Amino acid sequence: MGEPPKGPLLSSQTSRAQESAKPGLRKVISTTQLWAIAVGMVISGEYFGWNYGWAVAGTIGFLIATLVVTILYLTFIFSYTELTTAIPDAGGPFAYAYRAFGPTGGFLAGFATLVDFLMAPPAIAAALGAYAHFLNPALPVLGVAVASYVVFIGINLLGVNESANFSVIVTVLSVIELLIFMAVVAPAYKTENVLAHNESFGIGGIFAALPFAIWFYLAIEGVAMVAEEVKDPNKTIPRGYLLSIGTLVVLALGTMLLCAGAGDWRRLSDLDYPLPETLVMVFGQQNSWAKVFAGLGLFGLIASFHANTLGYSRQLFALARAGYLPSFLAAVNGRFQTPHWSLIVGGLAGLVALVSGTTGEIITLSVFGALGMYIMSLLSLFHLRRTEPNLVRSYRTPFYPYVPMVALLLSVVCLLAISYYNPVLTLVFGGLLALSWGLFKWFVPQLKAPAEGAAS
Repeated sequence: MGEPPKGPLLSSQTSRAQESAKPGLRKVISTTQLWAIAVGMVISGEYFGWNYGWAVAGTIGFLIATLVVTILYLTFIFSYTELTTAIPDAGGPFAYAYRAFGPTGGFLAGFATLVDFLMAPPAIAAALGAYAHFLNPALPVLGVAVASYVVFIGINLLGVNESANFSVIVTVLSVIELLIFMAVVAPAYKTENVLAHNESFGIGGIFAALPFAIWFYLAIEGVAMVAEEVKDPNKTIPRGYLLSIGTLVVLALGTMLLCAGAGDWRRLSDLDYPLPETLVMVFGQQNSWAKVFAGLGLFGLIASFHANTLGYSRQLFALARAGYLPSFLAAVNGRFQTPHWSLIVGGLAGLVALVSGTTGEIITLSVFGALGMYIMSLLSLFHLRRTEPNLVRSYRTPFYPYVPMVALLLSVVCLLAISYYNPVLTLVFGGLLALSWGLFKWFVPQLKAPAEGAAS
């Protein structure tokens, strides 16, 4: 298992001292770069995946689900930012839960976060393959997906500053593209198209559609994984989070409503490339806009794939550094100062998921992990407010405790609903949790004493 765990310490002074001793990670990320990483992690959710919610809820039910999830994410980000600024650790939720609840809390948050960030890239890779195949049917979906892993693991190996600069470029291009898409499609929008064909859907569809509504915003929490590499985190992190969630709310609601109003939305409910198909509905099969947009649409998928690769590697790195995973995953490349083994091993895990499940199943598994992580993070916020009132908090959750209470309640409701409508995937998630828990109980007890001693 490697070195003894070095979980978050109990005083802000010792935590800052330990931060300076952590191996390798550089503090180089600016507000613009952080916004780009945050939006980049999520923006593929505007390009595909959400439309599967129409198949189970129709446009009206899915709109309701999306509005509920939007409230969840707004309240969660306002709460989560307090933790990220107070404890800027690459472990993110793992670090917060460890500090609040000890090794077991750290395990639960770490496991959930790994599922969240290891499952998102294969879903995005599948969509990259689908978009490329739409452009050129000679390109195999799986081949493009595998090549994406190779290319973007390579880019992330080159260094976080270089990686963040790349995120800025592709994220800005992605946002511009979505705005152009909205402007082009808006003249064709008809409210009667949004309202049509909803007769067969009931209230249950709203709950069944929740994982696909969550996909609009899933992974914005990944900013916490690069918190150790942020310049002036007390100011940069709140700015980055608030700018990114505002950007995503506008893009998510605008994209969904305009696609629904452009024609018969049922044509889009089972595709991995709904936006190019929307342009086909508006302009016709032979119109060049659809092909051009599909080509440009790769920027959004690339932005998310790239940023999520950065996120999963930092989580693996932090868990290995704390002794929860084999120590070689905490190794940092001497030249580029990146966790190279975490990038490679996480990529291999993603490839296994890619060939084992459908896009919808992979998205749902990622959502299971995300909701588990949200719940652990919010519980950590409440606990640390009570047990560490003197912890330095440069940003404090507005209207505490009501805002985090809303986020916690909605997270629990969403998790229960998704479990009910996805029993097989619930068993898969539960089985992985049980297996990981068994390994944790077998290996970690011998490592707990040094951690407690370090923290005392």
